[in-house]
Amino acid sequence: MKTVIIFNHPYEGSFCNAILSSVTQGLKKGNHKIDLIHLDKEGFNPVMSAADLKGFKEKKAVDHKVLEYKRRIQESEHMILIFPIWWELMPAMTKGFIDKVIFPGVAYNYTQKGFMKKNFHKLNGVTLITTMNSASFFYRILFGNAIKKAVLLGTFWKTGYKHRKWINLSMVKFVSDKKRKKWLYKIEKHFERLS
Repeated sequence: MKTVIIFNHPYEGSFCNAILSSVTQGLKKGNHKIDLIHLDKEGFNPVMSAADLKGFKEKKAVDHKVLEYKRRIQESEHMILIFPIWWELMPAMTKGFIDKVIFPGVAYNYTQKGFMKKNFHKLNGVTLITTMNSASFFYRILFGNAIKKAVLLGTFWKTGYKHRKWINLSMVKFVSDKKRKKWLYKIEKHFERLS
């Protein structure tokens, strides 16, 4: 299976980078093909410009990176997004990726009845892997599970992806190295068995 990874974390010593390494190792062990889109290293511009918004109206992306990402995602069967949760939401580059790539004419089109229909026809599933320092209970109860509502439901469910999974690692800053290693091992095994 060909898998595209959308990665966003600017600090190479982050736990997100350790997760990326475990995901990559698991996919390689499972003989999956990997295409890594590292938003930070690729210099992706997350800002929606006037030209981008004009393209939104015309259902035609204008950013050359978006057009490149469209081609790469079209060739993939599974998408994995890895990013931290900062102040209950995703970083600007991840949000910009969603704004500019999950875009009419790129990731989806509208039916005559106004529903969204996906354009990435090979793409069967989406997995989010997030890290945060909040407790998951507080994130769900106090902050309303913002990532689940905005990304899993408001973006990928709405655009037609039935197979969606969210792996959220909470209290990352406060857990032991032993627990972190256990998480990384489980993630590696999960992606080794990805089907």
